[in-house]
Formats: sequence, structure tokens, C-alpha cells
Amino acid sequence: MRVIIQRVSEASVKVDGVIIGSIQAGLLVLLGIHNEDTLEDIQWISNKLVQMRIFDDADGVMNQSVQAIDGSILLISQFTLYAATRKGNRPSYIAAAKPEIAIPIYEQMILQLNKDLGKPIATGQFGADMKVALINDGPVTIMIDSKNKE
Repeated sequence: MRVIIQRVSEASVKVDGVIIGSIQAGLLVLLGIHNEDTLEDIQWISNKLVQMRIFDDADGVMNQSVQAIDGSILLISQFTLYAATRKGNRPSYIAAAKPEIAIPIYEQMILQLNKDLGKPIATGQFGADMKVALINDGPVTIMIDSKNKE
């Protein structure tokens, strides 16, 4: 499982011109699901997202988590995070989980983040053509891969 985390002052996602998810201060999370992801990957990534200290404290030091600042999370599924680009100029997405595998994992990630954050998160729509808008705060952008825990 791969995520791109962006610390945002606001973010939203539209489908067919309608905003279906939006947040103020918090994290925009782009989620790529791999063919071999498990419940352990979900739990590990969710914990990292909720506990990662990338928000400023009173001294201006990145020392607080999204949970500590009572921030929000907007989760967007993005299979292109598993693009293989070594050969040619057209990316291959063979490592990205197919919808029959990815949708249940995406739904479980939503439930896990709701639980770990202690409140509902905002989401996009799996498989839809989404338009994502954000104001990256910092900018702070971090990539995490659950297969690289060590």
C-alpha cells in the first residue's frame, strides 16, 4: 500500500461537478492499493497517517499529528501510485489491485481511519473521474509504502 500525504489548509474532491468530500486543515491522502495488501497494511498505514507529526506546534516545529490538532483527512483512491515506468513511455499498472480486491481494502481503510482518527473522514469515489483541489500547507508532501516498514 502506498500513500502520498499532503498537509493541507483545505482540500476538496468533485465528481461530475459536485463536491463529494472536503476538509479544512488536515491531510489529503492519495491511496494506492497493491495486489498483495492485507489488513496489516491497512492498520500500519492508518496508524502512520493519524500519528505522523507534521503539523506545527506553538514554537513552529513540526511536532503535532493530525489527531493532535483535531484535523481532518480526505482519502482519495489512486491506482496510478503503482505505475511501473521502467520500460517505454506508457506506464503499466499491473501491480495495482483490481477493483474486486481494491474496493474492499479501500472501504476497510475508511473504517480504520474513522476509528483511529476518532471521527469520520472525507472520501472521494472509488473508480470515478475525480477533480481534486487543495492548498498544500508548507508545502509538506510525504510518501509512505507499507512494504518499506524497516
